[in-house]
Amino acid sequence: MSPTPNFTGQRVVILHRPGGTTERLIRQLAMLGMRVDVQWAPLSQAAPAPDLVMVDADAGWSELFPWALGQNPMPMIALLSSEAPGRIAWAIDQGARAMIAKPVIASAIFPALVMATRFHAEAIDTAAKVADLHERIRLRPLVLAAVQSIMSMQGCDEAAAYRCLRQDAMRSRLTLEHVAAAILAGGRSRSEAS
Repeated sequence: MSPTPNFTGQRVVILHRPGGTTERLIRQLAMLGMRVDVQWAPLSQAAPAPDLVMVDADAGWSELFPWALGQNPMPMIALLSSEAPGRIAWAIDQGARAMIAKPVIASAIFPALVMATRFHAEAIDTAAKVADLHERIRLRPLVLAAVQSIMSMQGCDEAAAYRCLRQDAMRSRLTLEHVAAAILAGGRSRSEAS
């Protein structure tokens, strides 16, 4: 179970027209120790990035954000009064990980902050794992070539050669792919790959 995050000192930008919604958000976020900026203009790439973004999903547009679609570098919460499927889809596509229904009630804010923060962290972790797996798949031909090289160097079968490669990777605390690349580049001797 993940610990409940502490939002004290974090900066949130609310992309919404000033009014009752923003006033309630500012009041509640301030009680949580957050610094709040409200604007109804695109985020600037030159300005320091906030820790969290809340966006009016009823009237928002994609150019509010200086990053590619769904590539938000911080947690995002959609503020939504509409049940229009297009507006909900827009918020999800932008990277919103939680939603607060309008009119805003104070008890909805903290849970949305926690959910958005946790789901954003999980999405980043998952994306990193997927990228690593894609890289390993891309490098799989190196592993096969290294196994074949070990087979010819040691006169062993494929299973034994793979076992040697795996043991070398564990000993050196590198991935199979890195050890395979080193073997193929001549960076590892026959004795190291055994």
